[in-house]
Amino acid sequence: MREVRKTNCHFCGYLCAFHATVEDGRVVDLEPDPSRYPYDPKVLAGCRRWKMNLDVLDGDDRVNYPLRRVGERGANNWERVSWDEALDDIAQRLSQLRDRYGSETLASMIGGPHASFWPLHRFMNMFGSPNNMGIGQICWNPRIWMDALTFGWTIEADINDDTECVFIWGTNPAESDNSLWWQSIRRIGKSDTPLVVIDPRYTKTASCADLWIAPKTGTDCALALGFANVIIAEGLYDRDFVEQWCHGFDEFAAHVARYTPEYVAEFCGVSADDVRTAARWFGRAQAAALVSGRGIDQSGRNVAPTHRAICCLRAITGNVDKPGACIITEMSDFTTEVELEMTDEMAPEHKARCLNTPFTPLQCYEGYAKVQKVTERLGCRLPTRYMTSAHPDLVLRAMETGEPYPVRALIVNATNPLLTYADTHRVFNALMGLDLIVVIDYYLTPTASIADFVLPCAGAIERPLFQQHGGVANIAYGGPAAVEPYYERRSDYDIFRALGIHLGQAEAWPHETFKDALEDVLARAGMTWEEYCERGMYFRPPVPFKYLYPDETGNPRGFATTTGKIELASEILPDFGGQRLPEPAPCLSLCSDELIARAEACGGAHLAMVTGARKQPYNASMYFNNPKFRKSSPHPAVEISPATAQRLGLRAGDTVEVATDKGSARFVLEVRTMRDDMVNVDYGWWHPEWTPGAPDFGGMWESNVNCLTTCSVATGEPMIGTWWYNAIDCVIRKVDETLSWQDDPYVKERTDADKDDAR
Repeated sequence: MREVRKTNCHFCGYLCAFHATVEDGRVVDLEPDPSRYPYDPKVLAGCRRWKMNLDVLDGDDRVNYPLRRVGERGANNWERVSWDEALDDIAQRLSQLRDRYGSETLASMIGGPHASFWPLHRFMNMFGSPNNMGIGQICWNPRIWMDALTFGWTIEADINDDTECVFIWGTNPAESDNSLWWQSIRRIGKSDTPLVVIDPRYTKTASCADLWIAPKTGTDCALALGFANVIIAEGLYDRDFVEQWCHGFDEFAAHVARYTPEYVAEFCGVSADDVRTAARWFGRAQAAALVSGRGIDQSGRNVAPTHRAICCLRAITGNVDKPGACIITEMSDFTTEVELEMTDEMAPEHKARCLNTPFTPLQCYEGYAKVQKVTERLGCRLPTRYMTSAHPDLVLRAMETGEPYPVRALIVNATNPLLTYADTHRVFNALMGLDLIVVIDYYLTPTASIADFVLPCAGAIERPLFQQHGGVANIAYGGPAAVEPYYERRSDYDIFRALGIHLGQAEAWPHETFKDALEDVLARAGMTWEEYCERGMYFRPPVPFKYLYPDETGNPRGFATTTGKIELASEILPDFGGQRLPEPAPCLSLCSDELIARAEACGGAHLAMVTGARKQPYNASMYFNNPKFRKSSPHPAVEISPATAQRLGLRAGDTVEVATDKGSARFVLEVRTMRDDMVNVDYGWWHPEWTPGAPDFGGMWESNVNCLTTCSVATGEPMIGTWWYNAIDCVIRKVDETLSWQDDPYVKERTDADKDDAR
């Protein structure tokens, strides 16, 4: 029997809608669904991921059954076990470890996109452990924190027909997103609306811009303050809005006075004229929109001051909660993520022992509680676990030393920390010494290869999808599963519910299935699951100018800050060890004088490094096992500018080594337009086709940039704990050896083509 069913892709956060043709419980065809959000033919034409859904559904390399380790950790020897046997064994081991060390002995790691965050968070809360690690400190959290402390809540860009200027800062939606938003950016690039792209690399997005500004890595805060300097000095700020709704303008104006275009030009390595031009476009626009991304979120100590400076730039021009500029979002009508997590059920004494306190005074439960008291004035509450996640440095220390208490067990959900966490050698050694590791994933990743249990996760098309932006916006999108999970795969909700019940959490898991849970989530908004699946989304457009709404006294309610106004000079950040005004911080140095001297002695160079750039069709450390993808982008690459290549005597296709004092990795050289004082290093590369276990662990030691990085809490952002993936110094030099990757015929074919192009 053939039947066409609605479903959604989940190879990125966009969740495009599809029609799946199902025959005998198997998907045999997949076509875009033009009737549901977010259909757009140009988006689908430009995406190389969605067509792999059928391959992934029944791929030879999928984990289909629960596996238990046999023999030494990392030996890649497994026995197939039943779900009951796996869950019984895991629950027994966790119970024993909790009895011996306390509930905080369990830590967790979560990534995406094939994960739902709140089921893991609920499980951890019910278990009594605060030690969940995620990607928050290096993605999204820094902006959300600074938005909340400056405006009272988070904001989202609102690019529409009213928009008269657009800044795209530290993000490349052409590669990382490929969404309707990217299509809108392309349209703006072809219009009369000024488009400014700020990125040290000349990206595909930058190619659409009227003005490309390429600052030195890690100097974005100074650049934003330079824009503010011009806008204030030339009287382009919104005087009425500033007078009524901004706190500390005089203090801020005095602060930015020294960030003249000439000073910024020297500090950032940009043109003073470009600083003036961009600032004037932004200041003169009736509505100017600004979008920032991971380029800022992964800049360590500079992350908080840069986001603060950008907030101030929006504020002084009146581009806050304004159509065509940005909108202050609203809590969802449906059940929020903060409620689904059930963090309030965890005892205070457990929260107090989270491995972030007191080292990250904002990103912790105590800091969260202080901010909550402010945001709740307007009925808003941030997702708790995401904003209080433990710090990897401190969790690893607890694994290594038992201080302040032993962390002996780890659950890894939809992430591959041996590739994606900083300081791979340290992560590997810490994890190898644990008593219990449980990995929930699609594949036998390098991390899965050292686990005690690998549990097969249902993926796109096999489970319902409900994307809700952390519960800080009144929108959700996704749809139903097309089929029941193949083989013995389960959704992460089903896995954590079952494990929770084995550990006495039955009352916390009243819904038998994920679909049942989502039915209940939507009920508050007055929508059924069937209605949601038919539309592909729940959305209620936010209303602008909410700060003008009357409060209970009839006066404008203002902003949910300590002063009721936008805080250019912050009254709350000093409570967390922060600064009243945004100030650039020095970049991280991981290269000793000795390392630099050795590199230069053999013709190498000391340069700034960026590691977080995304490259379609890959997504972080995922999808390298797809042959079609590998053919289009077959090798781990390092990019430098033509001038730098010429100075160092390097050519496209050369093998180069990139190193810091933490370690080294080798890549194939590519030459691209970018700043001359930097390198861009591909992120997350491994060999999925290799045997995942010892000794090579999927080739993760050869071309893994995180062998060069650190998550040290001492060098990171002091309030949030953000570590450095960008603006790190490194050395680069040519090596005469070929990479193992270059034995692949796809790699040879592509490398030869690159060399021909270089000629």
